[in-house]
Amino acid sequence: MSAPRMPVFDGHNDFLLRLQRAPQRREEIWLHGEGLGHLDLPRMKRGGFAGGMFAIYVPSPQLDGPVDRGMDNPPYDVPLPAMLDQTMALAYATSMAGHLMWMERASAGALRIVRTATGIEEAMRDGAIAAVMHMEGAEAIGTDLDALHAFHAMGLRSLGPVWSRPTAFGHGVPFRFPSGPDTGDGLTDAGKRLIRECNALKIMADLSHLNEKGFDDVAAITDAPLVATHSNAHAVTPSARNLTDRQLAVIRETQGMVGLNFATCFLRDDGRRAPEIGWEPVLRHMDHLIATLGEDHVGFGSDFDGATVPEGIGDVTGLPALLGALRAHGYDDTLLEKLAWRNWIGVLRRTWGE
Repeated sequence: MSAPRMPVFDGHNDFLLRLQRAPQRREEIWLHGEGLGHLDLPRMKRGGFAGGMFAIYVPSPQLDGPVDRGMDNPPYDVPLPAMLDQTMALAYATSMAGHLMWMERASAGALRIVRTATGIEEAMRDGAIAAVMHMEGAEAIGTDLDALHAFHAMGLRSLGPVWSRPTAFGHGVPFRFPSGPDTGDGLTDAGKRLIRECNALKIMADLSHLNEKGFDDVAAITDAPLVATHSNAHAVTPSARNLTDRQLAVIRETQGMVGLNFATCFLRDDGRRAPEIGWEPVLRHMDHLIATLGEDHVGFGSDFDGATVPEGIGDVTGLPALLGALRAHGYDDTLLEKLAWRNWIGVLRRTWGE
């Protein structure tokens, strides 16, 4: 008999966007799997996917295909789309939250929306996938913040003030290589109010996609651990989306967390999307994150269904292969458990005040 899969709790995925784009086929996509993308219920079970942050993300209507299509020929600086209309974004985001609620009901107990770290642990013990409602870019939240309370009541427990385009709350980093993350202004006054309200509601503030001045503004305001759900090391790959050693040191000081992003353009030293990279770039980023943050403050933030991932991973069923590569690199099972799920539960417990 084969050994059971090590469970993995993942810091970020974009599966809800796949459902939003094909709602008439959501039962096929979610429950049965269509053989496309990175995630579905059958493959999650095979890969040991124990849960993660399910992102509500509103795409820009003017985008013609994936934004990372321009990342094949470095150097690059992909133009960012304009700010979204809040009314449109709210309708779109509410629909995506509904898809997550439908997934819970349709799965007949196989997936559970959770609101506490204890809830994640209970779901894992019961063999259910623990889904945390996350928002990537706060375009759906008006500056009066009323919608933040509504989404919190729906289950929202993690929020990034920006995706890379600007919002009423701040400025994201562009998809630029090579580049540092110091690319513009920090949080607006509304953004600072948003972070304070997230603190009051115990909603985790996600630093991924936020530029360096915005990062520093959050660090100055928040009383919670600093967390970047899906980011990598700028010292290894000089992309604007990756975190400098200074930023990593600030995260460590707060007992925070970084989820290793599987997106090849943030792993490869040439900044390209191509999936043919082997394990070496993944190992270099993981080694650097652990050396800089400490082994209690690193996990996975796959970006499944939102990025090109290494061919060795392929989709969620490749998680055991990733763990095997880390084990062959010298990581023991105690460290692998921390990276796979224990560190995420720890930082969420600290953030959510349990």
